[in-house]
Amino acid sequence: MNRFAVFFICLLPLMAWAQTQPSVDPQGTYITVEGEEIGDASASQSAPLVAHFAANPSNVGDYSARFEWKIWKEGDAGNLLLHRFDEEIDYTFTESGSFRVQLYATFVLGNDTISYPAEGEENPIMVGISTSKLEFPNAISPNDDGNNDKLRAKDGYQSIVSFHAAVFNRWGTKIYSWDDVDGEWDGTWNGRTVKDGVYFLVVTAKGADGRKYNIRKTITVISGYNSARGDTGGDE
Repeated sequence: MNRFAVFFICLLPLMAWAQTQPSVDPQGTYITVEGEEIGDASASQSAPLVAHFAANPSNVGDYSARFEWKIWKEGDAGNLLLHRFDEEIDYTFTESGSFRVQLYATFVLGNDTISYPAEGEENPIMVGISTSKLEFPNAISPNDDGNNDKLRAKDGYQSIVSFHAAVFNRWGTKIYSWDDVDGEWDGTWNGRTVKDGVYFLVVTAKGADGRKYNIRKTITVISGYNSARGDTGGDE
Protein backbone atom coordinates (compact mmCIF):
# COMPACT_ATOMS: atom_id res chain seq x y z
CA MET A 1 0.00 0.00 0.00
CA ASN A 2 1.48 3.34 -1.01
CA ARG A 3 1.95 6.26 1.36
CA PHE A 4 -0.93 8.27 -0.19
CA ALA A 5 -3.40 5.46 0.47
CA VAL A 6 -2.23 5.15 4.09
CA PHE A 7 -2.55 8.92 4.55
CA PHE A 8 -6.08 8.91 3.07
CA ILE A 9 -7.22 6.05 5.31
CA CYS A 10 -5.90 7.87 8.37
CA LEU A 11 -7.69 11.02 7.23
CA LEU A 12 -11.10 9.36 6.90
CA PRO A 13 -12.01 9.54 10.64
CA LEU A 14 -11.13 13.23 10.69
CA MET A 15 -13.24 13.85 7.58
CA ALA A 16 -16.18 12.00 9.10
CA TRP A 17 -15.84 14.03 12.31
CA ALA A 18 -15.74 17.31 10.38
CA GLN A 19 -18.83 16.38 8.41
CA THR A 20 -20.89 15.43 11.45
CA GLN A 21 -19.88 17.97 14.07
CA PRO A 22 -22.73 20.03 15.53
CA SER A 23 -23.83 23.20 13.78
CA VAL A 24 -26.68 25.72 13.86
CA ASP A 25 -28.63 27.61 11.23
CA PRO A 26 -30.35 30.50 13.04
CA GLN A 27 -33.41 31.77 11.20
CA GLY A 28 -36.20 34.24 11.86
CA THR A 29 -39.82 34.23 10.70
CA TYR A 30 -42.14 37.19 11.12
CA ILE A 31 -45.83 38.05 11.13
CA THR A 32 -46.49 41.54 9.75
CA VAL A 33 -49.32 43.85 10.79
CA GLU A 34 -51.18 42.63 7.70
CA GLY A 35 -50.97 39.05 9.01
CA GLU A 36 -48.49 37.95 6.34
CA GLU A 37 -45.65 35.60 7.24
CA ILE A 38 -42.25 36.61 5.89
CA GLY A 39 -38.77 35.21 6.26
CA ASP A 40 -36.71 38.39 6.01
CA ALA A 41 -37.26 41.60 7.97
CA SER A 42 -33.97 43.34 7.30
CA ALA A 43 -35.80 45.94 5.19
CA SER A 44 -37.99 48.27 7.25
CA GLN A 45 -41.20 46.68 8.46
CA SER A 46 -44.19 48.25 10.18
CA ALA A 47 -44.51 47.70 13.93
CA PRO A 48 -45.68 45.77 15.78
CA LEU A 49 -43.76 42.93 14.14
CA VAL A 50 -44.12 39.49 15.75
CA ALA A 51 -40.94 37.45 15.40
CA HIS A 52 -39.94 33.82 16.02
CA PHE A 53 -36.27 32.85 16.04
CA ALA A 54 -34.98 29.27 15.93
CA ALA A 55 -31.42 27.97 16.30
CA ASN A 56 -32.05 24.92 14.05
CA PRO A 57 -29.21 22.75 15.42
CA SER A 58 -28.05 19.68 13.53
CA ASN A 59 -25.69 16.75 14.18
CA VAL A 60 -25.84 17.33 17.93
CA GLY A 61 -25.54 13.64 18.77
CA ASP A 62 -24.01 13.13 22.23
CA TYR A 63 -22.92 16.74 22.54
CA SER A 64 -24.39 18.88 25.31
CA ALA A 65 -25.91 21.98 23.70
CA ARG A 66 -26.30 25.48 25.14
CA PHE A 67 -28.10 28.30 23.33
CA GLU A 68 -28.04 32.00 24.13
CA TRP A 69 -30.01 34.72 22.32
CA LYS A 70 -29.45 38.45 22.59
CA ILE A 71 -31.43 41.26 20.94
CA TRP A 72 -30.32 44.87 20.98
CA LYS A 73 -30.84 48.06 19.03
CA GLU A 74 -28.08 49.00 16.61
CA GLY A 75 -25.48 51.09 18.44
CA ASP A 76 -26.81 50.20 21.90
CA ALA A 77 -25.40 46.73 22.64
CA GLY A 78 -25.19 47.54 26.35
CA ASN A 79 -28.97 47.74 26.62
CA LEU A 80 -30.31 44.28 25.81
CA LEU A 81 -33.97 44.08 24.84
CA LEU A 82 -33.97 40.31 25.29
CA HIS A 83 -31.52 37.80 26.78
CA ARG A 84 -32.71 34.19 26.77
CA PHE A 85 -31.20 30.70 26.97
CA ASP A 86 -33.59 28.71 24.78
CA GLU A 87 -33.34 26.95 21.45
CA GLU A 88 -36.27 29.02 20.11
CA ILE A 89 -37.56 32.42 21.19
CA ASP A 90 -40.39 34.84 20.39
CA TYR A 91 -40.18 38.61 20.43
CA THR A 92 -42.42 41.46 19.27
CA PHE A 93 -40.71 44.56 17.90
CA THR A 94 -42.61 47.70 18.89
CA GLU A 95 -39.86 50.33 18.54
CA SER A 96 -38.53 51.83 15.33
CA GLY A 97 -34.90 51.41 14.32
CA SER A 98 -32.42 48.73 13.28
CA PHE A 99 -32.00 45.70 15.54
CA ARG A 100 -29.50 42.87 15.90
CA VAL A 101 -30.58 39.37 16.89
CA GLN A 102 -27.55 37.24 17.77
CA LEU A 103 -27.43 33.55 18.62
CA TYR A 104 -24.52 32.10 20.58
CA ALA A 105 -24.33 28.32 20.68
CA THR A 106 -21.90 25.97 22.46
CA PHE A 107 -21.64 22.19 22.00
CA VAL A 108 -19.56 20.19 24.49
CA LEU A 109 -18.52 16.53 24.41
CA GLY A 110 -15.74 15.62 26.83
CA ASN A 111 -12.79 17.90 26.04
CA ASP A 112 -14.27 18.89 22.67
CA THR A 113 -16.02 22.27 22.57
CA ILE A 114 -17.56 23.79 19.44
CA SER A 115 -18.75 27.40 19.56
CA TYR A 116 -20.92 29.48 17.26
CA PRO A 117 -20.09 32.00 16.01
CA ALA A 118 -16.31 31.82 16.03
CA GLU A 119 -14.58 33.80 18.76
CA GLY A 120 -14.52 37.51 18.03
CA GLU A 121 -17.16 37.23 15.31
CA GLU A 122 -20.83 38.13 15.10
CA ASN A 123 -23.30 37.26 12.37
CA PRO A 124 -26.61 38.64 13.62
CA ILE A 125 -30.02 38.46 12.04
CA MET A 126 -30.97 42.05 11.19
CA VAL A 127 -34.45 43.47 11.72
CA GLY A 128 -35.57 46.92 10.57
CA ILE A 129 -38.63 48.72 11.96
CA SER A 130 -39.93 51.84 10.21
CA THR A 131 -40.85 55.18 11.73
CA SER A 132 -44.55 55.81 12.24
CA LYS A 133 -47.09 57.45 9.94
CA LEU A 134 -50.82 58.05 10.43
CA GLU A 135 -53.24 60.21 8.45
CA PHE A 136 -57.01 60.38 7.90
CA PRO A 137 -59.13 61.75 5.03
CA ASN A 138 -61.34 64.84 5.35
CA ALA A 139 -64.53 63.31 3.97
CA ILE A 140 -66.36 60.05 3.25
CA SER A 141 -69.28 59.13 1.00
CA PRO A 142 -71.01 56.06 2.51
CA ASN A 143 -73.11 55.11 -0.52
CA ASP A 144 -71.61 51.71 -1.41
CA ASP A 145 -70.06 52.89 -4.68
CA GLY A 146 -66.75 51.36 -3.64
CA ASN A 147 -64.98 54.70 -3.35
CA ASN A 148 -64.26 56.29 0.03
CA ASP A 149 -67.30 54.58 1.59
CA LYS A 150 -65.74 54.26 5.05
CA LEU A 151 -63.65 56.33 7.40
CA ARG A 152 -60.30 54.67 7.97
CA ALA A 153 -56.62 55.54 8.21
CA LYS A 154 -55.14 56.46 4.84
CA ASP A 155 -53.17 53.78 3.03
CA GLY A 156 -49.52 53.82 3.99
CA TYR A 157 -49.95 54.08 7.76
CA GLN A 158 -47.20 52.25 9.57
CA SER A 159 -45.68 51.37 12.94
CA ILE A 160 -48.68 52.35 15.07
CA VAL A 161 -48.45 50.43 18.36
CA SER A 162 -51.42 51.89 20.24
CA PHE A 163 -54.59 53.43 18.83
CA HIS A 164 -58.04 54.74 19.69
CA ALA A 165 -60.45 56.66 17.48
CA ALA A 166 -63.95 58.03 18.00
CA VAL A 167 -66.49 59.90 15.88
CA PHE A 168 -68.84 62.51 17.38
CA ASN A 169 -71.80 64.39 15.96
CA ARG A 170 -72.24 68.17 16.15
CA TRP A 171 -73.83 67.89 19.62
CA GLY A 172 -70.86 65.99 21.04
CA THR A 173 -72.53 62.58 21.11
CA LYS A 174 -70.13 59.71 20.41
CA ILE A 175 -71.58 57.66 17.59
CA TYR A 176 -68.74 55.20 16.96
CA SER A 177 -65.28 54.25 18.25
CA TRP A 178 -62.61 51.65 17.51
CA ASP A 179 -59.27 50.53 18.98
CA ASP A 180 -57.53 48.91 16.01
CA VAL A 181 -55.68 51.00 13.44
CA ASP A 182 -57.10 48.60 10.84
CA GLY A 183 -60.64 49.47 11.96
CA GLU A 184 -63.11 51.78 10.25
CA TRP A 185 -66.44 53.62 10.52
CA ASP A 186 -69.03 52.82 7.88
CA GLY A 187 -70.94 56.07 8.29
CA THR A 188 -73.84 54.59 10.25
CA TRP A 189 -75.31 55.14 13.69
CA ASN A 190 -77.84 52.80 15.27
CA GLY A 191 -77.95 50.81 12.04
CA ARG A 192 -78.74 53.73 9.73
CA THR A 193 -76.55 55.95 7.57
CA VAL A 194 -76.01 59.30 9.26
CA LYS A 195 -77.24 62.52 7.71
CA ASP A 196 -74.92 64.43 5.45
CA GLY A 197 -72.92 67.07 7.27
CA VAL A 198 -69.89 67.66 9.44
CA TYR A 199 -68.75 65.20 12.12
CA PHE A 200 -65.74 65.22 14.41
CA LEU A 201 -62.92 62.67 14.54
CA VAL A 202 -60.72 62.31 17.63
CA VAL A 203 -57.69 59.98 17.43
CA THR A 204 -55.06 59.23 20.06
CA ALA A 205 -52.25 56.94 18.96
CA LYS A 206 -48.58 56.20 19.51
CA GLY A 207 -45.94 55.22 16.98
CA ALA A 208 -43.06 52.79 17.35
CA ASP A 209 -40.73 55.78 17.19
CA GLY A 210 -42.37 57.30 20.29
CA ARG A 211 -44.35 59.86 18.32
CA LYS A 212 -47.73 60.68 19.87
CA TYR A 213 -50.71 61.41 17.64
CA ASN A 214 -53.53 63.62 18.88
CA ILE A 215 -55.67 64.11 15.80
CA ARG A 216 -58.69 66.40 16.04
CA LYS A 217 -60.41 67.10 12.74
CA THR A 218 -63.77 67.51 11.03
CA ILE A 219 -65.06 64.80 8.71
CA THR A 220 -67.60 65.73 6.04
CA VAL A 221 -70.15 63.01 5.24
CA ILE A 222 -71.65 63.19 1.74
CA SER A 223 -73.77 60.06 1.38
CA GLY A 224 -75.38 61.25 -1.87
CA TYR A 225 -72.10 61.62 -3.77
CA ASN A 226 -71.58 59.04 -6.53
CA SER A 227 -68.03 58.66 -7.84
CA ALA A 228 -69.19 57.13 -11.14
CA ARG A 229 -71.40 60.10 -11.99
CA GLY A 230 -69.22 62.69 -10.30
CA ASP A 231 -72.25 64.31 -8.64
CA THR A 232 -74.57 64.02 -5.66
CA GLY A 233 -77.49 62.62 -7.62
CA GLY A 234 -79.41 65.89 -7.73
CA ASP A 235 -81.67 67.14 -10.52
CA GLU A 236 -80.01 67.98 -13.80
